[in-house]
Amino acid sequence: MTAVRTIEDLERLYGAWDKAVVPASTTKVADHVTPQYRRFIEAAPFLALATVGPEGLDCSPRGDRPGELVRIADPRTLLLPDRRGNNRIDSLRNVVRDPRVALMFLVPGSGNAIRVNGRAHVEADPALLDTFKVEGKAPRTVMVIETVEVYFQCARALIRSQLWDPAARVDPATLPTPGQILAAMTAGAVGGDAYDREWPERAKASMW
Repeated sequence: MTAVRTIEDLERLYGAWDKAVVPASTTKVADHVTPQYRRFIEAAPFLALATVGPEGLDCSPRGDRPGELVRIADPRTLLLPDRRGNNRIDSLRNVVRDPRVALMFLVPGSGNAIRVNGRAHVEADPALLDTFKVEGKAPRTVMVIETVEVYFQCARALIRSQLWDPAARVDPATLPTPGQILAAMTAGAVGGDAYDREWPERAKASMW
């Protein structure tokens, strides 16, 4: 193996940054949500949230109805409600100690991913939480994100992955289920067929 350990080594492989990067790769970067980027963000039902803390990195999925995944409070501020999940609160633990965050929004059918880098804090103001109620249930917190960079990622990764191509979909029956994974990791003490059988109703009852 040949490890690349310096910027000089990288530039020998890829070319100097100021000579190798085409103008479109840099001029697309804004420090706020432009009207064009707003249309993508409001259409997205899914994002990946990356955070960093003393224990290391975390990347967490977030999903909601388009337009409700995040709220654009103003061109420099995104509001991300923390909906029901596994209660590990890994992302929130990180943000209260290190405000750096990165988000990647995906819109089904679109080859472009929208990326946001910024700084965040966790807000628990009841009046704000109430504005995010769904089916009468408010999130316990909202992440307030100050944008530093907003830009689109070129479509090559999504094209190569065939992510939106129905013909490329994997049959879930060919993959281990959560119940099977838990059972294998706990010698059957947790998970199993009952976990998988009960999951749809449990999720339905605890979605919000």
